[in-house]
Amino acid sequence: MIKLFMSLAVVAMLFASCDDTKKKEAEAKAEKEKMEMEAKMKAEEEAMMVKKEKMEAQNTSIASIAMRNENFSTLVLALKTASLAQTFMEPGEYTVFAPTNDAFAKVPEATMDMLMKPENKEKLQNLLKYHVVKGEWSAEAVMKAVNDNKNAYNVTTLAGENLVISVKDGKVKLKDAKGNTATVVMADVDASNGVIHAIDKVVMPKG
Repeated sequence: MIKLFMSLAVVAMLFASCDDTKKKEAEAKAEKEKMEMEAKMKAEEEAMMVKKEKMEAQNTSIASIAMRNENFSTLVLALKTASLAQTFMEPGEYTVFAPTNDAFAKVPEATMDMLMKPENKEKLQNLLKYHVVKGEWSAEAVMKAVNDNKNAYNVTTLAGENLVISVKDGKVKLKDAKGNTATVVMADVDASNGVIHAIDKVVMPKG
């Protein structure tokens, strides 16, 4: 009889141990699923934050600011035609000497028509990149650089060609590869990826 009771007790303990093991496994599984869910939710929240920050940055980017300014509508059209609009929406540090509509109006119509054709996309890209310098240069920084370089500061544009910057009568001037001069008419339009300085003429590279 004692042996029978002992056997029953052992069986009961085994069942209890088995139940306890299953309970712990279930709890561990539930905890793992909870942690995985929390990690997933956190990752999704971080992704949403990154997306939101990117959208906010794009809304205040060089391209977006130009798109909202009617004085840059020709420039925007050129950027889109050259497939460069997206480039200037993305993060970066650029200084754009942006020709106004009046500046583009001074370019011969035949020249603009030629540049806007699909087969001349590379030439248009080169022209637009000639108006962009890497880094953020405020008007104050530009003037200081000019003063430090005897009123003739050479900068290399994204097109790989130089512009010569000078100051005359308190106004910043850009001399292009063909000897033409443009004047900054509006300075320091801050963007999330750089700064815009509006100019009154389109500067021309050699090519």
